[in-house]
Amino acid sequence: MSPTAVLHAEWIKIRSLRASLGSLLALAVVTLVITALVLGSLDPTDGSPVHEDPLLRAFYALNFAQVAALAFGTTAMSCEYAHHALRLSLTAVPRRDLFYLAKAAVIGAAALLVGVVTVFGSFFLGQALLGEHGIGIGGPGALRACLGGAVGLALTALLATGVTTLLRSGIATLSILIPLFLILSFVIGDTAGGAAEFLPDRAGRQILHTDPEGALGPWSGLGVLALWALAALCAGWWSLRRRDA
Repeated sequence: MSPTAVLHAEWIKIRSLRASLGSLLALAVVTLVITALVLGSLDPTDGSPVHEDPLLRAFYALNFAQVAALAFGTTAMSCEYAHHALRLSLTAVPRRDLFYLAKAAVIGAAALLVGVVTVFGSFFLGQALLGEHGIGIGGPGALRACLGGAVGLALTALLATGVTTLLRSGIATLSILIPLFLILSFVIGDTAGGAAEFLPDRAGRQILHTDPEGALGPWSGLGVLALWALAALCAGWWSLRRRDA
């Protein structure tokens, strides 16, 4: 099969599987709903710490979008390990490198497209709810955060794709990655010195700050997340090439 045909086949898989399509749609829906609920209920004049960084405040719901991105990358890849589907996929596409690259490309592109709609939609919805206390897209770091936030969601989905390929289990992948993204960096906090800044969730969120603190800047933090995703994809590629279907 040609690369174009393989890409089209992988897109059909994602579109036709309810688990992967549902998690992709949830990425957008959950983010927008939480944005409306949280920012719609805030009192911008109460002096709460949540108002210290108006840019970060606009992207509060992306904490939950990350979970949806993890779920999407995991389910899109784990379907290959259900009912020996991987054998059929590799029968149709014997070149494992081509199959894996096409799978990752479609997952990353789909997550990026939905991420752009989600992040920009969340930003504009939140600012509309905040009224005169909101910030515009031309505000300091706003456009950078919107674009970087969308890229971060795509990288998160690719990280999950690589780990799922390595472990061959969606449950095992989510059991590792969800605590990593939601719990670990808060648990170790300052006890690990500056090491916690290099965890994928915290590094990726640097792009959402107006003026990030610590060793990583906005783009270098996103770069660290990209390295995590690349390492996971390489580990998955090694596993796919070395292990039987």
